[in-house]
Amino acid sequence: MIILSVSPVNTSNRWNFSSGKILQTVITSAVRDIYRVNLGVKKYERVLLFNDRIAENEEPSESDKERRSKLRCLALLAAEIGKKLCKSLTYCEYPATGSHGAEPPKELWRLAFGDEAIKALKRERLLSLLLGKKARESDIAGAEDIIRRYSAHAVHCVIALSNYSTSHTRFRDFLTRICGCRYASMPLFDVSMLEGAMNVDWKALAKTTHALAKVVNTADSIRIKTPNGSSLSFSTKGRKALADTGILTKRGAFGNLPAGEVFLAPVEGSSAQGMLVLEWGPTRQLASPVTLTIQDGYVADISGTDEYAEYLRAKLAERKDNGNIAELGIGTNRSAKRPDNILESEKIFGTIHIALGDNSSFGGTVKTPFHQDFVFFRPTVTLIHKDGSRKDILKAGKFRY
Repeated sequence: MIILSVSPVNTSNRWNFSSGKILQTVITSAVRDIYRVNLGVKKYERVLLFNDRIAENEEPSESDKERRSKLRCLALLAAEIGKKLCKSLTYCEYPATGSHGAEPPKELWRLAFGDEAIKALKRERLLSLLLGKKARESDIAGAEDIIRRYSAHAVHCVIALSNYSTSHTRFRDFLTRICGCRYASMPLFDVSMLEGAMNVDWKALAKTTHALAKVVNTADSIRIKTPNGSSLSFSTKGRKALADTGILTKRGAFGNLPAGEVFLAPVEGSSAQGMLVLEWGPTRQLASPVTLTIQDGYVADISGTDEYAEYLRAKLAERKDNGNIAELGIGTNRSAKRPDNILESEKIFGTIHIALGDNSSFGGTVKTPFHQDFVFFRPTVTLIHKDGSRKDILKAGKFRY
């Protein structure tokens, strides 16, 4: 594990990417805006920025190695820029967990919450339960009391430039909900996004996204259909659609960068029924479609010959909850274009995404060290209200509300 505190980093060759040299002044300005515009970092604040390097048990493709190397370079540059904008900036680099939604290592917890909080969690034998996502409700309540007691020691802001997402973790939940930390989650981030999906009018994006969330929250259940054969219905009773706007300046704010989606946790159990036809994985188009059969809220069957089908079968065999229908998201970012990176593709205006796995950090009840989103194009999304009336808010990818 590498930990740097406002230390200079040698990055002289960082921008010699396959696409050619990128003007560092443009990139520097865009990264600075993450601190100033998106997070509103103040001079007196403490910031934690982290990246995860390829772990020994991982076997990424050459293209993934290159992408993750670029992500690390961007994280190092962001650390250099940030140290001039706040009281202290700590950069941490740790071996990758291997899954979106898995808890980060205990050292990152220590850097985020402070020594005393982590000592107390260890004394009460709670830390290992949290890291393994095995904590019961009583354990979580006890951990919350400890985190609350030492909340003044927590960092003010987090910039999560890791390959694997920490969005759906207790680490993130405790930081934002209890400590009031502002948290920018940027898994799989690519430098090209600074001039693409990040190049938006943030106020206009926020207005559009909040308006859509308000409409979605009128439904008791939702049905989605796509031209590739996907069809899924589920209950949303008691669940609230949230807006991811990219404006993370308020205490406890959390979201993705790039931003632009409305998302919610469908009701678990017998709620979700249907079929999902995956044409895109997290970072590539699949060679052939992978079909998921959904029964009583979980993936009951996976069919397909693409190697990604085997990966999913292995992940779902680890825990039943990894196959939970965890999330519906609707993209609202007109500048998002690329389909081969789920961080951006799930924000594309007029798309939807469905996630499997953990949803405990945004209104659901399933806790598991896995959360994976899949994007679907040209969807029809139908809201079904309490009185039985129906309203298509998306028709073949076009908004109609």
